[in-house]
Amino acid sequence: MLMGKVVGHIVSTRKNEKLVGSKILEVRLIENAEETDKFLIALDSVGAGIGERVLLTTGSGARLALDNQSTPTDAVIVGIVD
Repeated sequence: MLMGKVVGHIVSTRKNEKLVGSKILEVRLIENAEETDKFLIALDSVGAGIGERVLLTTGSGARLALDNQSTPTDAVIVGIVD
């Protein structure tokens, strides 16, 4: 699992039909309590917003966090850090 900070929305007018209706966010990764220069594009499953710290899961486990497990994704936001 990874931690990051949501820094932006991704808008895509053309995408795989299984991504239609999904909120796509740009996340800056956090390592050792410091923001890095690494970014991920992730689907949002919890209603996160810009500026919030979030937990992400990646790889094949990311699909398991979604209702439709055939959605093509490699990163999903699964939690908002209080």
